[in-house]
Amino acid sequence: MTPTTDRTTGTDQARRVAWAAFIGSTIEWYDFFLYATAAALVFNAQFFPSADPAVGSIAAFGTLAAGFISRPLGGLVMGHFGDKYGRKNTLIASLLIMGLCTVAIGLVPNYSSIGVTAPVLLTLMRVIQGIGLGGEWGGAVVMTLEAAPDNRRGLYGAAPQMGVPAGLIAANLAVLGFTAALGEDAFHSWGWRIPFLLSLLLVGVGLYLRLAIEESQVYSELADDPKKKQRPPVAEVLTQHRRTVLRACLVIVGNSSVAYVFMVYVLSYGKETGRMDSGFLLLSVIAGAVTWLVTTPYWGGLGDRWGLRKLFLVGGVIRVVWALFFLPVVDLGNKPLLLVYMLSMGVVLSMTNASVGVMTSSMFPLRVRYTGSSAAYQLGSLLGGGITPLIAAALLKATGTSTSITVYILAVGLLSLAATRSLARGTVGEGIDRAEQELAPTEH
Repeated sequence: MTPTTDRTTGTDQARRVAWAAFIGSTIEWYDFFLYATAAALVFNAQFFPSADPAVGSIAAFGTLAAGFISRPLGGLVMGHFGDKYGRKNTLIASLLIMGLCTVAIGLVPNYSSIGVTAPVLLTLMRVIQGIGLGGEWGGAVVMTLEAAPDNRRGLYGAAPQMGVPAGLIAANLAVLGFTAALGEDAFHSWGWRIPFLLSLLLVGVGLYLRLAIEESQVYSELADDPKKKQRPPVAEVLTQHRRTVLRACLVIVGNSSVAYVFMVYVLSYGKETGRMDSGFLLLSVIAGAVTWLVTTPYWGGLGDRWGLRKLFLVGGVIRVVWALFFLPVVDLGNKPLLLVYMLSMGVVLSMTNASVGVMTSSMFPLRVRYTGSSAAYQLGSLLGGGITPLIAAALLKATGTSTSITVYILAVGLLSLAATRSLARGTVGEGIDRAEQELAPTEH
């Protein structure tokens, strides 16, 4: 695969890739968060009817976790194809898998219609959806990273990270909008399906943008290197980069656990405890996601000046302190105070979220970067975000207090900080596309 001579200029290509990564990532995270929001508000009654609402919530969050369980597999499989056959086509495939599964979820009959088959089909769609998303994040971050100027990787690398809060905003606005238009009873009965079906239109937009971008130039230059073809990327990652995957996973896990308590679990927690209504909680989450979205580029640019590791460490300490007071603030039932706290959450989470993509992706050599970073991120998301709402619901059921949940989040956050501190200074994000790094010995 020889680079074409009519490629766009470096800066234009970087901007085009960053924009396509942001929009494509937003669409895929819309799909993923739409399910998470429905799991917190609707699916317990529609697919897991039970006399005890807490048991239904645990079951619904179990299907949420199923999507996370399949994400590391998706990261390995999609990452393997992305490293072996190209980033662009693999990203297109991930978008199609996610979008079509989201539409299918909107068509699954509920428990009262087909019995136990309903949650089985729901879980199956969620697993396939997770495989698609497993290849999305790594590809979007890697393509943006490889197109960015050397001194602007933090800023450009923040673009796909902005898709997380943007997708969250879009998903929650869809739920709020259709709830207001149809009424709560109608939305919970059948209206929840409409936002899922609308994903088909969004997939069309994402395809248009991704078909218009060019393949990563540094990947194209490496594609004909015989050294690249010595081993399949997934085999090399599993045998020679296991420790790097583990380190990157532990860096990611703290951010993911806090984010999913804020984005997902709070909707169920506030509703079940009776301290907050779901409409206000959704609006608060949206408000926090807005501050998350708009501050991410600032933190990405600061990472270029400070260093990604330093920025992530400072943000990680602030995030741990912030998380200690989150559920206690919800317990107070004071809406203005909670809204202010949710707004501050956006600033705190964006500080670490902006830098985590470039920081962890640049830990892997070019020839296996898609596979390695995807596997690490999706495993970290499973251990952090995927199981945290499920564990939180179980802890609340067992102890009757949010203190146990706060202790759990604190422990995970401290583990993540320790992993970040273990990364040597100067080893993250420097010279990542240089040919000599590709020829350096890999770890054993």
